[in-house]
Order: sequence, then C-alpha cells, then structure tokens
Amino acid sequence: MATTRQPLVAGNWKMNGFAVSVSELAGIIEGAASLNGKAGMMVCPPATLVAAFAGRAKGTVLAIGGQDCHAKENGAFTGDISAEMLRDAGASAVIVGHSERRQYHAETDADVSAKAQAAWRAGLMAIVCVGETRDERVSGKALDVVGTQLAGSLPDGCTTANLVVAYEPVWAIGTGLTPTAQDVAEMHNFIRQQLVARFPAAGEGVRILYGGSVKPANAKELMGVPNVDGALVGGASLKAADFMGIAGVYR
Repeated sequence: MATTRQPLVAGNWKMNGFAVSVSELAGIIEGAASLNGKAGMMVCPPATLVAAFAGRAKGTVLAIGGQDCHAKENGAFTGDISAEMLRDAGASAVIVGHSERRQYHAETDADVSAKAQAAWRAGLMAIVCVGETRDERVSGKALDVVGTQLAGSLPDGCTTANLVVAYEPVWAIGTGLTPTAQDVAEMHNFIRQQLVARFPAAGEGVRILYGGSVKPANAKELMGVPNVDGALVGGASLKAADFMGIAGVYR
C-alpha cells in the first residue's frame, strides 16, 4: 500500500558528547538539508547538550530530541528530567523505552507508556522502542515479546504526529550483528499489523524505524525493507560522515 510516510533517520548519542560536539553538528545540519525533504533527520544528544544543539539547529531542518524523560511534570525526582524540561530546552521528541533503559533501569512497559504520555503532554513526539533478546529470538518468542511490548508501552491516543515506533533487536545493538532483511521484514510487517489493528485511523501512517548496528555499509539494504521507515542509529550517528552515509540512502 502506498503511503506518505516521510522516512526519519534519528541519531541516539547515548552517554557521549561534550560542548565541543556542537561543531560536529554543523556537518549533520548540512547533510540534513541535502536530503531536500525526502527524509527527516534528528539528533538525540545527552541532556547536557539538548539546549546547545537545539540552539544551533534552530531554523534548520534538523530536529533535536531527548533520550528519556520522567513521567511527572515536576517534583522531587533528583537527577531526572521531565518532558516539559526537554521541550523548554528546544527538543521536539524524546526516546522512551530503549532496551538499555529497560535493562539497566528495570523499566516496565507501564513505565514506558507513562513516559510516552508525558511526552505527548509536553507536546513532544514519543519514539517508543521495542525489541527482543537473542534468547527470545532463538526460542521463537520474538513476535510474542514485541507484541506484548507494543500492547503495554503504547498509550491510547496515538497519531501519526505524536508516535514513532523503533524496533531494535536487543542482541543487535552495538554488537555488529544484524538480523537478515527477511527477519526485519517479518517483524516490521508484524508491528504494522499491530498498529493498524489498534489504531485504525493512524496505524498505517505511524513510522517504524529499524535500529541495531545500522551503518553505511548495510543502510541501503535495511532501509529498502518494506515497512522500514528509517533508522534509529547509535554509534554511527556520532560522526557526521557516518551518519550521512546512512541517511544519504534517501537522497
């Protein structure tokens, strides 16, 4: 089915970057403009850099996002950042439910859903991450695991503007391993079916990104898979040349 979904290539910088990293952003901004609207680009730096990056990217086509947010608007939550604070710093989106948050901070599907709702409350787009471990895939449970995550992590009220889903097989993140194009197609088709079934008005238009060891060498094949509407990129997004080597498939 033909759609009008604009691909999105988002970079998750994780716990990397300092003030001098703003200079690296210049190349990404230039590269984003060269896509001529064929795809959107976003960088999600650590919280310390959101405001600086947003200031540098203001007036350009590059969007800036956060990597996580608290479910509450404010309060006694030392070390946390609210979605409203991210919005105030210039972010337009936030990643929630990344496997590293689920694994290292014991975040549940309910936690992720609450954070997605917080993002919407603040006027941010939520990039909700789902994905299975290697053991879950080997045992044939990948679809069941991702289906459960989708059901529990996505709040009611989804629209094409406020939600992006990112499929990141946990075993492929930062390992250099990637699933086959057939595996990616199966999972993205499954996610699309789940979205359409639950959100009939919006499910076909919600973008589904692939993440997990995406690099310039495999980007063209992965981005060519049906229902893959872009990528959530980790380490390769830290350098403008590598990041554009991925996003450039949409030129």
